[in-house]
Amino acid sequence: MTRRVTVVSLLTALIAAIVVPTASAAPQYRNYVSLGDSFVSGPFIPLQRLDPLSCFKSTQNYPSVLARKLGITNFTDISCGGAQTKDMAGVQTGFPGQSVPQLSALKPGTDLVTVSIGGNDIGFSEIITTCASRGLTDPHGAPCKALYGDELAQRINATAPKVADVLKGIKQRSPNARVVVVGYLRILPPSQGCWPLVPIASGDVPYLDDMQKLLNGMLAAQAKAAGAGWVNPYDISLGRDVCAAPWDKWVEGLIPTRLAFPVHPNASGMAAVGKQVAAALAGTELAGV
Repeated sequence: MTRRVTVVSLLTALIAAIVVPTASAAPQYRNYVSLGDSFVSGPFIPLQRLDPLSCFKSTQNYPSVLARKLGITNFTDISCGGAQTKDMAGVQTGFPGQSVPQLSALKPGTDLVTVSIGGNDIGFSEIITTCASRGLTDPHGAPCKALYGDELAQRINATAPKVADVLKGIKQRSPNARVVVVGYLRILPPSQGCWPLVPIASGDVPYLDDMQKLLNGMLAAQAKAAGAGWVNPYDISLGRDVCAAPWDKWVEGLIPTRLAFPVHPNASGMAAVGKQVAAALAGTELAGV
């Protein structure tokens, strides 16, 4: 009798473990809002959305990938190419631009928010253009580092409180939302580069790579301080930078080999980031949450 009861008890426990959801199961999100700049929106990646066309949002950007993976139907992507931290609470004028602040998409019932912002605050386009033009005439030197010196690090430090304000604004509007700050995919390899295809001088490649690590590190620190989650695509994109083979790269070079804006993620990069964020949400490695 005792043996029979033991067997029945074991079978009952096994069935319960299979059928009954555990407390650690990934939560289900119903109202997701995506905020950020062109590393979110996905300029020139097919298919481009029309809401508005001036923001260059793709149906294959990482928020769209994430929404599909999580089965979220109430999904608002208000990211926009060219966005800075000031465009979260203010209107982004000009082109690219849109007529409403990005934070206006947040509601009390919003339960998931992703945000990638800060690159344009430090002058991303200006840095790439300047460093590439100087590298054309000094391929083995470090003309960009000589020009900027500590200035880029100072710009990153100055952007930190602006990112903090964005995260505070999100919390105020959607106090119950799970907020995830998403960093930037690796743009350059650790050294050497691929001059003249991407004409960044060999001495400037590690300098600019260090600046990107500093930027992502700042974003991670602000996420932690705000109690938000942090996902860093830089960590998974070694060998996927602008110098990688066309079939390997996740970020296009100055002359794209796939449909994407120069020095921006392509569809493969977006898919990888969407998958990484989904895995973080389903697991326990999402810092600060």
